[in-house]
Amino acid sequence: MAGSEPVTSPDQHKPGQRKLGRIGAVLSALALLAMICGNHEGRVEDIWLIGLAALLLIIVIGDAVLRRNGLRS
Repeated sequence: MAGSEPVTSPDQHKPGQRKLGRIGAVLSALALLAMICGNHEGRVEDIWLIGLAALLLIIVIGDAVLRRNGLRS
């Protein structure tokens, strides 16, 4: 019987800090957007900052949607 059950460590059974991760991602996105108001020339930096902030927010929203639909535990 032991061969049919997956071997896991006790750390894998602990619940993660999902809420803190979401809050951290949103705060990081806001910090990235706040960096737009800087003393830099050109728009390449702005594009990168906006793109990375948008990526973080898309990941947080996608995670929430997947959890709501039960597709992710």
